[in-house]
Order: sequence, then C-alpha cells, then structure tokens
Amino acid sequence: MDGAAFCIACGSPPPLTSERLCENCLRARTVFSQVSERIQQHRCAKCGMHEVEKRWVRIEDEELGELRLRENLGVTEGATAVTVDMAYQPIDERAARLHVNVQGELEGYKFEDQHEVLLQTSNAVCPSCTRKAGAYFEATMQLRSAGRRLSEEELKDLRGTLDELLDELESDPMFFVTKEGPVTGGWDLQLGSKALARTWARKLVRRFGGTTKETSTLVGMREGSEVTRLTLSYRKPAYGLGDVIRLKREYWLVSAWQKDGPKIRRLDRNERTGVTWRDMEKATVVSISDDQFIVDILNRDSSGAEVMDPNDYRVVTVALPYDYDSSLSNLRIAFIDDSWLALPGHRGEG
Repeated sequence: MDGAAFCIACGSPPPLTSERLCENCLRARTVFSQVSERIQQHRCAKCGMHEVEKRWVRIEDEELGELRLRENLGVTEGATAVTVDMAYQPIDERAARLHVNVQGELEGYKFEDQHEVLLQTSNAVCPSCTRKAGAYFEATMQLRSAGRRLSEEELKDLRGTLDELLDELESDPMFFVTKEGPVTGGWDLQLGSKALARTWARKLVRRFGGTTKETSTLVGMREGSEVTRLTLSYRKPAYGLGDVIRLKREYWLVSAWQKDGPKIRRLDRNERTGVTWRDMEKATVVSISDDQFIVDILNRDSSGAEVMDPNDYRVVTVALPYDYDSSLSNLRIAFIDDSWLALPGHRGEG
C-alpha cells in the first residue's frame, strides 16, 4: 500500500524500530557488546601490586578481573537493562580466562552475547619498590621519651600505631618504610612520605600525649624546585594516662591529653586542671597504671573500705575516693608512700 511504513534495509512491514529497521535487520546491524579477546596488565614482580588507573594497588584476582572487564567492555548506545556476568578461570601465575555473559535490551528486543577474554600479566616494578631499592626516603621519624630510654614494650606500642595507620589510610605507593632500627634512647625510621610522617606524629600525640618537633634539610634541586628531607622527632612523656604523679608536693592523676599538655586531677579532692609539657618536667611519677590494681571491697563504711593487699593478701583499709559511687563493688588502688591509696575516676572497669 502506498505510504505504508517498511524496513529501510529489506522492505519488511512493521513492527519497526525508531530507525525504521525490522528486528532481523536491527540484529544484523547491531554489535550489542564488544570486548578485546586479549587484555594485557602489569604486576609488580617485587610486591605483587597491580597497576590500576595509573596507581598501584593490592587487589584480589576476581575483583581485578571484574575491573579489567569494566575498563574494556563496550555496550551499544541506547541499550537498557544491561547485566554482565563473569566467571574468572585462572590458568597459571601470569594468565587467566574471563568467561563473560552480557544481556540487555535494545529497541524493546532482548540481546545476549558471550565472550571469552584472555587476561595476561606482565612483570614490572612499581614506583614504591623502585624507590625502596634505591634507599629513597623523604622523612626521618625519631621516637624518643622525655629524660629516659623507651622500654621495649613502649617501642612496640609506638611502632604498632604505624601499622594501624597504614591499614586505615588509602593505599599510597609512597607509604613505605625504607629503613628502621634502634638508636640510643629510642627508635629511628626512614619513611617514603613526609605526609605519612606528619599523620603518624599526630596519631602518636593523640594516643600517648607528648610533643613533636620538625626540621627540614635541603638535599638538592628538581626541575627548579628545592628538594628537602624532613626530620620529625616525637617525644613521649615519661608518664601515661592513669599514672599518678607528684607535682608541687601534691598527688595528681593524669586523666587526658591536650595539645599543650595533659589534664590532671587531684587525688584528695575534686580539682582538675590543665598543665603544660614544661610544667610536667618538674613532675615525678609515683605510680604507673600498670602497677595499679582493681580490688574487691570486703567491707565498707561512709569513709573507708577494707580490701585485700594484692602483694601479701592481708586485709588493709583505704580511704574512699571523693567521687566514690556506692553502687561499685571494687576500687582501683595504687601503692604510694608505703601505703595503698584508692584512686578517683574508677567506674568499675576491669
């Protein structure tokens, strides 16, 4: 019939697509999905990280296969309800096969494609390993304590916060340790990143208190800009949270860290104050938290309690702290000036 619609490719009558094609001609002219039969990628031969979008990351094999497929798979314009299924088949250490099924709709017609992709891996060396091999570093981190040597346990706790930080931070090829080891009074580390050193220093101050000091040294020029190395010294206080100190002939409990120094509270009355790190240089530690005990109350009256001496198991009497909560069945005690004292701030922990 004159004027009736028809397929512009073969002359078939409706139904037709928006481009005036019948279903057979639409399918004949359409490549619904396409992907390379071979995909090449690079993996660091030293650390095993893969190069992804110009970055080097650690990634599981199947997740890597899905990522490579997303990077290389193309679907025709106008497709809707597209779903992609992939099965990862390892072949050997350097090759794997991706079995891909692509489904979707175009112009109301369903399409389905199958692809097999060979994923091949070549060895390379990432920037981080290249720099490590060349003993590259941007910052030296010095771990020290005020007026004394750091114990092995303290060094373990301080160093452990760096591993925690590296797990928390987004992966960065510059976040590595070039060299580390003991020095007189502490521990030194050479780090690949100034940013890592500064972030770690802030974490140390928040966790353990103390102070930091930065110095920069000019080591050369690169493309007209100065190249410097950072030396960052962290000094841990000789006391920690929960320690009892003597300051100005009074006993205080170290209760919190601030930027300029710790917060402390009196043992004998409800008084709290902040002091500077310089003020604390005059303080003496009389009981560290590790030497304190949580003991059960055997008997109690309005002002004192009977508890068992943790050393010889004799019953001793201690004065109740000013903030004692009568609902508690135990106390935290410290041995100070040849006698046991109950400490304020105890809330039944332990």
